[in-house]
Amino acid sequence: MKFAVIVFPGSNCDLDLFWAMKEIMGAECEYVRYDADSLEGFDGVLLPGGFSYGDYLRCGAIARFANIMAEVVRFAEEGKPVFGTCNGFQILTEAGLLPGALRRNESLKFISKITPLKVVNNQTKFTSEYDPAEVIQIPVAHGEGNYYCDEPTLAELKANNQIVFTYEGENINGSVENIAGIINKAGNVLGMMPHPERAMEELLGSADGKKFFASILTNFEKVAAN
Repeated sequence: MKFAVIVFPGSNCDLDLFWAMKEIMGAECEYVRYDADSLEGFDGVLLPGGFSYGDYLRCGAIARFANIMAEVVRFAEEGKPVFGTCNGFQILTEAGLLPGALRRNESLKFISKITPLKVVNNQTKFTSEYDPAEVIQIPVAHGEGNYYCDEPTLAELKANNQIVFTYEGENINGSVENIAGIINKAGNVLGMMPHPERAMEELLGSADGKKFFASILTNFEKVAAN
């Protein structure tokens, strides 16, 4: 499989995603600029963290209109894997590819630390390598990671098992139901505030992110082959 790491003005975790997928997982990977108009030849899309367009208006609100996003939407509609972490998650909600929105942390402070996550749903193509209810250690680094959705949307997320990750033990940012990551109904678009690409080696404090990327490669390779 060949992955595109989308680079927006202000992205600063694109290098981390590229390193995790290519250097650690051994998958083919290339950077694609925000103003490109094609994802021809790619099998998956990775939206990195950072501060796209300086986080003006709302986080991800301007990036949602970047030229490349039409292609990202097409990928999602075709059932190809689309993953967004941190700012990437914010962009996915702004683009309507995932429900809900990300607000300022309840504390109004930037949070940067390794935090425990519970794998609520390991029956997705992004989490199949994890055990049911496994608690993993993944870094967070965000000021606007407070996930919000209205009651009908929350009920729908629960009914469809779309809540994939929750913060374990402490709701660090005020998110509804401790939500840290969700997936779309089709199961091919996932967004999360924590950074699995920063948890690839024990030397860095955790290697729990490797199972996340291994799940993507194992499950979506079958889709790409067809």
